[in-house]
Amino acid sequence: MNTTELQKVKQRYNIVGNCDGLNRAIDVALQVAPTDLSVLIIGESGVGKEIIPRIIHDNSPRRREKYFAINCGSIPEGTIDSELFGHEKGSFTGAIGESEGYFGVANKGTIFLDEVGELPMATQARLLRVLETGEYIRVGGQKIMKTDVRIVAATNVNMRKAISEGRFREDLYYRLNTIPIQIPPLRDRGEDILLLFRLFAMQMAEKYHLPKITLSDEAKSTMLKYKWPGNVRQLKNITEQMSVLSREREISGEAIHKFIPEDTESTQLATLNTTGSHSYESEREILYKILYELRGNVSDLRREMNNLRKQLDTAHNATVTPAGTNLPSIIAEQPAPIPPTPRTSPTVQDAVAEEISEPESLNLEDIGRQMVEKALDRNGGNRKKAAQELGISDRTLYRRIKQYGLDK
Repeated sequence: MNTTELQKVKQRYNIVGNCDGLNRAIDVALQVAPTDLSVLIIGESGVGKEIIPRIIHDNSPRRREKYFAINCGSIPEGTIDSELFGHEKGSFTGAIGESEGYFGVANKGTIFLDEVGELPMATQARLLRVLETGEYIRVGGQKIMKTDVRIVAATNVNMRKAISEGRFREDLYYRLNTIPIQIPPLRDRGEDILLLFRLFAMQMAEKYHLPKITLSDEAKSTMLKYKWPGNVRQLKNITEQMSVLSREREISGEAIHKFIPEDTESTQLATLNTTGSHSYESEREILYKILYELRGNVSDLRREMNNLRKQLDTAHNATVTPAGTNLPSIIAEQPAPIPPTPRTSPTVQDAVAEEISEPESLNLEDIGRQMVEKALDRNGGNRKKAAQELGISDRTLYRRIKQYGLDK
């Protein structure tokens, strides 16, 4: 394709950039558009994969028919078959009528399946049948339906790895991957980064009537060195932040670091564990680890409480030893006790023992109740001062007073 035709396509779809990888992707899309071959668009999240299927549809013989863009990752697993292939009346709870599904409604048109790597295995089998024969069966139905649909798929998943892990069918991958189109990440597009920045800055200035922001030479160098793990989407967000939050309209090399992370080599977002050797495959494993560590913390707390209880019991026993026995230092510092007399007022030893005795129950709710009661007593019932002493808000204290029944 010559440069003039390529520029016309870019202007029509508001595509900004001149890198070879982007031009190659647009060229392949235009070449494959007149055919019915399946296309698989591969690229990282945020690179703009959704533009390519639109170009393919608008330049194909199906351009006057319907076009649907479906995000497979946003549809719940339990309803995705019904959404794609339709269902019969009464096939499940809530199916008050029949539905044609996307493949029925889009007959003769084009369907764009974004995040196709997130499809459940059962849905992948249904999709493979549609690609090979053009036939499908609605959920809860028995009649074989026919459809003539052009499918364009996109993914940011490593499909080879997904196949080896059993998360994606190999036969479906080869059926979708008839014509692969690779969208380059933003970090590989060079000067396109600055072109996109100027576009987003101009859009913000026009939309919110703000002075347009520009970049110093040092800031431009920082932008070009950064790896942009979020690609075009991240660049747009950062440009919008600069437009609103920066007081200076020319962003200096120092000021830009307030918006861009220091680590220019990283292509990954922040992880939970940067020093250990573990690589968590799912949120479930992370939760398991947190729960395991929490259980260890509770066990340590229980062990410390038991040790403290033993120490308190020892101190309590020491306070009631016979005369002439050496008392603990905590008792020795007190004035000498009054000689034994028939049962009268409590001795100093009894007072000390009472002071350090531990409540029989280690129940957290009982301890919390006692702490609230003592704080209120020490502050003469002043709830605000009691809350400050306990290190909690007034509202939390009121809620605990009601919870422990202390407001009666």
